[in-house]
Amino acid sequence: MAQSYDVMKVAVVEREHLAGIAPTGAAFPPRRCCATADVLHTAQHAKDYGLTLEGSIKPDVKAIVDRSRGIAHRMNNGVGFLFKKNKVRGIAHRMNNGVGFLFKKNKVDIIWGEAKITKPGEIVVSKTQKKPVEPMGPVPKNTLGEGTYTAKHIIVATGARPRSLPGIEPDGKLIWTYFEAMKPEELPKSLLVMGSGAIGIEFASFYRTMGVD
Repeated sequence: MAQSYDVMKVAVVEREHLAGIAPTGAAFPPRRCCATADVLHTAQHAKDYGLTLEGSIKPDVKAIVDRSRGIAHRMNNGVGFLFKKNKVRGIAHRMNNGVGFLFKKNKVDIIWGEAKITKPGEIVVSKTQKKPVEPMGPVPKNTLGEGTYTAKHIIVATGARPRSLPGIEPDGKLIWTYFEAMKPEELPKSLLVMGSGAIGIEFASFYRTMGVD
């Protein structure tokens, strides 16, 4: 939208979620689980703070995930409240429609589909054949569809997906991607984290504090 403020004709290509998947509550951001781990760690070392706690403190993974989704739900409701306050009505999927409203207000076109850069300054948009990461909401109204589009500048801002390595393809059970790690149904007895980036370290810290080897 910032580009549209400079009187440029702007369009955005999307194939799944106009507002991304984080606001849907589907994700379990590492920062939220690390906050829970910090509380647990502090409680486990209460004596270091001159406190005595009776009984054992155990993590409830379902409650932890529910808390994370509850925060996302409240954030969504907060956005919905702002839309309602500003007389933006009929919002079935607040974030999706809210972003769509902002685009419309700022004269940003939405092209629905999957884009491929065919040559400098040209893209071809077609219907995606890939399964969405999370269940999709309705396609925003008044979107453009398949076809060839040209532009002087093209910004690639696609986000990221988990990388699958040969021989250890994720199955959602024994081999996770960060999607499964963000919303576990139960804590594993042991876990190997491949990758020592920021997210990998956060996961390692969280699961170790939860008692996982």
